[in-house]
Amino acid sequence: QLQLVESGGGLVQPGGSLRLSCAASDLILDSYAIGWFRQAPGKEREGVSCISSSAGRTKYLASVQGRFTISRDYAKNTVYLQMDSLKPEDTAVYSCAADKNTSPHFCAIVPRRHDYSGQGTRVTVSS
Repeated sequence: QLQLVESGGGLVQPGGSLRLSCAASDLILDSYAIGWFRQAPGKEREGVSCISSSAGRTKYLASVQGRFTISRDYAKNTVYLQMDSLKPEDTAVYSCAADKNTSPHFCAIVPRRHDYSGQGTRVTVSS
């Protein structure tokens, strides 16, 4: 099955920044809403952010609002998650998922079965 590929994870100190990327080589992402999800050890998977296919609608988990920014570059067929002011509680495996919705202005950060998803990239926030 086609996979999305995430990159950009790593180890960063509290207060630092990382930019995650979500790309697909054999799928044009233009018509898909893209979501970022994360799962920390021993915790449930949770939705972090999403962007509609039109890029006109974005959503954020309350705890990352104001610190994380989702964007998409249609020319590069890539969706980004800029993460600033990182906290230890942001430590998790982050993965992206693509869903085709009936509306180009809709996206959701509810964990569910997705049309396509990636394996994830690990983010560790620690001093």
